[in-house]
Amino acid sequence: MNKLSGQMKAYLLSLLIVVGVIGVWHMATQPTNITAPTDAVALEYEVLMGNIPEGTPAGAILSSQESDFPSPLSFAKTSFTHLSDPFYDKGLNDKGIGIQLAYSISRVLAGFLLAMLVAIPLGYLLGISPIANKAISPFVQLLKPISPLAWMPIALYTIKDANLSAVFVIFICSIWPMLTNTAFGVSSVRREWLNVAKTLEVPPLTKATKIVLPAAAPTIVTGMRISMGIAWLVIVAAEMLVGGTGIGYFVWNQWNNLSLGNVIFAVLMIGVVGMILDLIFAKLQKKVSYTE
Repeated sequence: MNKLSGQMKAYLLSLLIVVGVIGVWHMATQPTNITAPTDAVALEYEVLMGNIPEGTPAGAILSSQESDFPSPLSFAKTSFTHLSDPFYDKGLNDKGIGIQLAYSISRVLAGFLLAMLVAIPLGYLLGISPIANKAISPFVQLLKPISPLAWMPIALYTIKDANLSAVFVIFICSIWPMLTNTAFGVSSVRREWLNVAKTLEVPPLTKATKIVLPAAAPTIVTGMRISMGIAWLVIVAAEMLVGGTGIGYFVWNQWNNLSLGNVIFAVLMIGVVGMILDLIFAKLQKKVSYTE
């Protein structure tokens, strides 16, 4: 009962935060009224200059200037327009938000899966073999701090394909957290379990699949979760550079069109998709967790 009560309080607090943000947003985007001067001399001067009609009373509202930033109601209308037909395709620069997100997610998944194929076996090797760890770790420490976007010009020059270059950048940014977490998880497996496997002469493949990897799974999935979060961050910037399709290109294109409502909607969609991806890995993390 107390736990349920705590959850309800958390939900109510979240709702209050949302309402508060919308309220502040609404107040900040109210039209600005342009009024006549209240000072008699200034008012007479404006009339003589022809800026305001003769006979206008002091302090009268002359006009109302709309805010350049979209109001909550305007944003709601923009969101409804996008969500009512998310998969339309009317040409290169006019595709639905669903299609743009699908391009981005497909690139992220392709680069992420390639990183898994490299990072987990290599991380296992580094974790199980101290010699391999000492030999390869300097290269990992050298390459890991490099910004993934710094690889984009090299990828474009060598691969000569914008889509594959974006996948390569996702691969580069995803590999390091998975690699280091896998190596740490494997090296942290209890020595007693490995000694028993050695005593029973368990084959290396069986030891890897039945003992080491299941024991290191929580740490490995944590690395995968971190990698996915970084990949989803990087793909937006990568698509801004390569253009064509994707949610990053959509944001940049709408900014060039000075459509702030579309930009805000795209940013919100980026956050929603990122949250869903993180929740998927959080569920997976719970599945593989265990208590000794």
